[in-house]
Amino acid sequence: MATLLPCCYLAPVSHYSAYYRADEVRLEVNDYFVKQTLRNRCLIDSPSGVLPLSIPVCKTEGKTLMRDVRISDHGNWRHRHWVALESSYRQSPFFEYYADDFAPFYEKKWEFLADFNEELMALVTSLLDISKPVRRTATYEGAGSKEQGAGEYRLAVQSSCSLAPCSQLPAPRPYYQVFASRHGFLPDLSIVDLLFNEGPEGVLWL
Repeated sequence: MATLLPCCYLAPVSHYSAYYRADEVRLEVNDYFVKQTLRNRCLIDSPSGVLPLSIPVCKTEGKTLMRDVRISDHGNWRHRHWVALESSYRQSPFFEYYADDFAPFYEKKWEFLADFNEELMALVTSLLDISKPVRRTATYEGAGSKEQGAGEYRLAVQSSCSLAPCSQLPAPRPYYQVFASRHGFLPDLSIVDLLFNEGPEGVLWL
């Protein structure tokens, strides 16, 4: 059975735990876009604690499907996101190792948010060597969907803070974080937090 996952920007570790356990992934792109959710926001570690990074999107009239949401160039966000990632993780063990893989995503202009998110997910899963078959939904998978995780993950993505770990997954296991001595371990941050800190062994935490 396929696992239905929302289309998120550098999604949290729990998202990739579900991906890791899936036989096949269906990426939901036919739900309505809601601002200030994980569709266009990720959470990273920083010297001051959790830092949200949000991608601005173009204004639309009425409800817009996730697949149709366009990225805005407002606020020089690509530069700001990359500087935030670099300043937060340059002391991490694997940032320099992966920097050249991620940098192009903050140099090239992408038109659609779903395309940007999906390509980032493909990069992350490739680096972790956990690639699974991924298909976009053709239509909205309603509340009665038989896809695994459909209801739980759809509700979780409405959060602006975290993708609530699925009840079928084990509790998050702490791993090394650069600023843990300042504010303790921060669970379920963006997958880049795990990747930059643990490298290829990050898959062991999924």
